[in-house]
Amino acid sequence: MPAEPAPRPAHHVLILGGTTEARRLAEALARGTSYRVTTSLAGRVSAPVLPPGETRIGGFGGVEGLAGWIAGHGVTHVVDATHPFAERMSFNAARAQDLTGVPLLALRRPGWTPGPGDDWTFADSLADAAAVLPSLGGRAFLTTGRMGLHAFAHLTDTWFLVRSVDPPAAPMPPRMEILLARGPFGAAEERELLARHRIDVLVTKDSGGEATAPKLTAAREAGIPVLVVRRPAVPARVARTGSVEAVLSWLRDGDCGDDDGPGDGR
Repeated sequence: MPAEPAPRPAHHVLILGGTTEARRLAEALARGTSYRVTTSLAGRVSAPVLPPGETRIGGFGGVEGLAGWIAGHGVTHVVDATHPFAERMSFNAARAQDLTGVPLLALRRPGWTPGPGDDWTFADSLADAAAVLPSLGGRAFLTTGRMGLHAFAHLTDTWFLVRSVDPPAAPMPPRMEILLARGPFGAAEERELLARHRIDVLVTKDSGGEATAPKLTAAREAGIPVLVVRRPAVPARVARTGSVEAVLSWLRDGDCGDDDGPGDGR
């Protein structure tokens, strides 16, 4: 007689991914056998590094589409491990929780805070950053992502170095050089890049985490000001944590341990 197929795990975890933390969570869950894991990626990168487990790429079609996917695929837990600036997806996940009743936990890396020797200016949006930028420098290293270049397209006097995994699309600033590269990047690489291109201001989002922090260290060492775009607000009612270990605890016994409560993560 043919062998009976192995029973499907009782728990199906949907990870809304695209971050280092999402991949680490998928890797941790893949080491066990008690969870079925699906990681959803937005599809904004042409050749993403796929995590272990099942993957899906592309949008869900709004709140109703996400809720329908959760219900139709037997999802028992949802982890929002999207980028801190993926504001729409986080709100869609919160509303889908309301519709389905499936538990939701947000995995958010801690934001950055300035230290001794840092010269940081904060902005509440890319548009605000573009308004402030000309007063801080004329040769900018822009690391806010290719999707937001339109906010700086009207700055004709500023020269930009733009680093991106994939080529950006118009509208773009008229004076710029595009560097296609995939991180993480070390401190030595960032120091060399700032010096070679004579950068006098760094523009970044408060993405947090260690993978992209070396550019901040390089800017501090070079005495270069940093223009930081604050994180957008996130649904206050959704429990949050900053560690993969706490997510594993939440999946195991419903306690995320170090939930840092409501707020926008600034």
